Amino acid sequence: MASEHITTGQGAGTPRLTVHLWSGLRRFTEGQEAVEVDAATIGAMIAALKSAYPALSPALDAGVSVAVDGRIITASLDEPLAPENEIYLMQRLRGG
Repeated sequence: MASEHITTGQGAGTPRLTVHLWSGLRRFTEGQEAVEVDAATIGAMIAALKSAYPALSPALDAGVSVAVDGRIITASLDEPLAPENEIYLMQRLRGG
């Protein structure tokens, strides 16, 4: 499926990122496997996703894992992102 580009008004210098969504999150973006948003950090990317896809907000608020180039980012919303990064967004697994 083609990705959709969302501009969040962050300015012309903000990089356009492709964010790949794992299957459980796709239902919140009309089935899209990947979406595009303008953001320079993980925190800005999450905010842009919430703005572009309000139905995704509860899942994002419940907690997601962000993988950048195969590395899970666990605590840093300030982690810089660039268009060449491979970014995956996954729902956190819960278990007992």
